[in-house]
This record gives sequence, structure tokens and C-alpha cells, in this order.
Amino acid sequence: MPPESAPSFDPASRRHFFSRCALGLGGIALASMLNERRAHGAAPSAAPGGPAPIADPMAPRPTHFPARAKNVIYLFMAGGPSQLDLFDYKPRLAALNGQPVPESLIAGKRFAFMDTSHGTKLLGSRRAFAQHGRSGAWVSDLFPYTAGVVDDITLLKSCAADLFNHAPAKLFMNTGSGQFGRPSMGSWITYGLGSESNNLPGFVVLQSGPRGPRGGAVNWGTGFLPTTYQGVPFRGNGDPILNLTSPKGITATRQRQAIDAIRDLNLQQAVATGDAEIHTRIAAYEMASRMQSSAPELVDLSSETEATLKLYGVEKDKPSFARNCLLARRLVERGSRFIQLYHTNWDSHGGPGENLQSDFEARCREVDQGQAALVTDLKQRGLLKDTLVVWGGEFGRTPMGENRDTTGRNHHIDAFTMWFAGGGTKPGTIIGETDELGFNAVTDRAHVHDIHATILHLLGIDHKKLTFRFQGRDFRLTDVHGHLIEKLLA
Repeated sequence: MPPESAPSFDPASRRHFFSRCALGLGGIALASMLNERRAHGAAPSAAPGGPAPIADPMAPRPTHFPARAKNVIYLFMAGGPSQLDLFDYKPRLAALNGQPVPESLIAGKRFAFMDTSHGTKLLGSRRAFAQHGRSGAWVSDLFPYTAGVVDDITLLKSCAADLFNHAPAKLFMNTGSGQFGRPSMGSWITYGLGSESNNLPGFVVLQSGPRGPRGGAVNWGTGFLPTTYQGVPFRGNGDPILNLTSPKGITATRQRQAIDAIRDLNLQQAVATGDAEIHTRIAAYEMASRMQSSAPELVDLSSETEATLKLYGVEKDKPSFARNCLLARRLVERGSRFIQLYHTNWDSHGGPGENLQSDFEARCREVDQGQAALVTDLKQRGLLKDTLVVWGGEFGRTPMGENRDTTGRNHHIDAFTMWFAGGGTKPGTIIGETDELGFNAVTDRAHVHDIHATILHLLGIDHKKLTFRFQGRDFRLTDVHGHLIEKLLA
């Protein structure tokens, strides 16, 4: 289907979906039919070139052009992992360890917690690097499992961002803007493509580490999009969502009667007010009801083989990043469109809990086996070709050390590394280079907007056409920027 006739991205049609559903008694009947269609897995149909059908907003939607990926698993390393101690091998930096930073590199630059006028010194990595795979990719000894799958991933070593403090930088990486109120990438994608899962959310968030990411839920929020597209946080064990289980004494029949009564009251209010969020509320009740059986089944790993659990390094009933990686694979199998894993804390400034020795090593051990296993497992099951795996943080780390109690690095936005696997990316490839000190990207600079544009492209979305009108302006994930990273495409 040509881009101009793809109804899934007709902003006016999608924007007025809910309000059209609320027009009179026909809207009530239609909303009831919507619930029945969703319960039986029916998807709406649309005439080519015609308006978007009035149906479930999370039903699968056509793309602008043939997609290479159907799902996304985004492994977000919250805090900014040090590329110089993982992937960006710099022997020259190591040779100049302890030397003053050349003024030409830092003139006019700003850093989050560093005064460059007080004797800041270069900091070479203390890690042992080796080349791996057919590409000869350099990987440090901190990522032995990841080194084993370099032929299945694409390393992008020339990433660049705009914001150097955590909360706005996370927002920028997730929403394309450092300002609150913009939709997250997962929300944009489910808004555009819907979901293939009838019984689980299209956009799921899994968290691990000592705390949540700075900025919190706005990183997976919908901004001005309808809230039906927001990310749904799941817990790693126990009840996936708090208060999902019915109270004692409430039978399935009584619960169904209550949900139906609430739905009818909500529909009356929707007809009276035309409030789109009421329809989101109705859909949330229905999804919650279905999830009472589907969500516990998702987190029950008893059906997984011992070999699979060993591959990921999962300990039964123990929350971990590795467990979340396995849950991400299970969510892809069940049709969820966008799964985002947040793991903290990669904020390696130096000082208690944040040094580049024991603390950074611990973070690497927590993710290395699980992320490599995810790529291997998806490939073995034939899912990697349709699933795009993205790995990275909100920025990288400086080639200079910070003057703290123990060794650390400051935030760095001019050069950092991300990697990608599956979903139409080119495996075993290294894209971009930084200068000999790892300070700036010197080839194939890839800005955050370019990364977003390329992820959307792999999903069959033209980033310039996926828009939503808000306060008189057509917004998009990439704002007015973004170019495809052609070398990333297979």
C-alpha cells in the first residue's frame, strides 16, 4: 500500500476515532461490538485509500511500506554506560592516561558535573579489550557473553545526543524532546501500528536495578496521544500488575456484571461529553479483565526448559534483568509490539556506588548474559528476523576522569555506542568511528533523531508521516529532524 493511502497514519481519522464512537446510540452499540470483536481477536478492515475504520485503536494497522521488523525490544541502560570501557577501544587514550585534556577538545563544551578549568585529566580504560567475530569488533572483558554474539549485532559507535543531564536526556532518547508532555517512542509506535496481542498490552515496560530511571513514567507516557497507547509497567514476579487479582468472594460472573455496568455508565458519559479518555477507560477495564489470566501465565516460567533458563542465567522466582529479557521474548511471542527494559544504575561518576571498578563491573555482570541470550534465543526460534533489539543509554561517558573519591567518568553527549540486532539491521557490522581519544564522532555521526527515524523505518513507518495534531501543530517523534542511517539497514 503506498504511503499516501495508508489509513493507519491518517492523523485526522485516528485523532477523531474516539469522538466518532460517542455519537448517539449508534456509538453505544458500536463500542459494545468493539469489545466483542476484541475478545474474539477480530481485526478491523479498511478499504484501500479510505478513512480509518471505527474500531479498536489497538488493532493491527497497515504500514507505509513493507516492514522489516514487527516488534521492538529496547534494552535501556539507564544512567549512561561507558562506551570507552565496553566497545570503543582507544589505545592512544590509555597511553595518555593522566595527561591534561587538550584545550581544543573541551573549549566551549559543557559537562554535568565537571569543571574543566581545574586540572581535569585524561582517563584511559583499565579493561582488557579483544577483537571478536568476523567483523573483528573490539569488546572489553566486561562483556564476555555479548562478545560471543557480535556477528549477530550491529555496533553504532558514533551516536550523539543534545542533553547532558539524566532526566531530560532520558526524555530526549525516549520521546525525541527534553520537555515533558511528548509521547514516548513506544507510544508513537503502538499509535501507528497497533498491537497483535489481544490479551496483553501492546507496550510493556519491565524494570530492574536498584531504582527506577530518572524521570519515571514520563519516559513511557503518551503525552498528548490517547492514553491507551502508554506503556504498562509489569513486575518481574508475583502479580505482574498490582491489584490485578479479584478480591476473595468475587466470582467471575459478579465481576463481569460489574464491568458491564461500569461500561454502560461510562458510555452514557461519553455520549454526553464526547470525552475521548472515557473510551480509553472502557478499553482499560476490558484489557484488565483479560489480563487476569494472560498476565500470570506470562510470568510463569514453568513451561520454559532448564536449558533456556540456564542460557539466560535466570533463577526461578528471582527478579533480574535476565528474567526480564526472557519475559520480553515471551511478550514478543504473544504479540506485544514494543517492550522496553530499563536497568539502573550506570551513572559511573566515581564515589560510593558509582565507581568504574566494582560498581560498573556489577552492572555489566547483571546484563551481559541475559542480553546475549535474548539475541541467541530469538535467533534460534526464528523470531530475530522480525524483532528489532535495541541496546543503549541516554548518553555515554567522557574520556576524562572526574575528581572524586574513586575513579569515574562524566556524562558525554558527543560520542557514545549503541547496538542493534535483528529486525532488518545488518549483522556483524561496525558503523561510525570516534577520534583517537573517543571524544567526538569523526565518521557516520548518528543523532538521536536519526536513530528514531531508522527504527520507525524498520517498522515500515515513514517518520515524516507519522504525525498527531496538537495545539495547532502536527507533531512527530523526530520533530523536524531525522535521517535514515542507511548503513544500519540489511
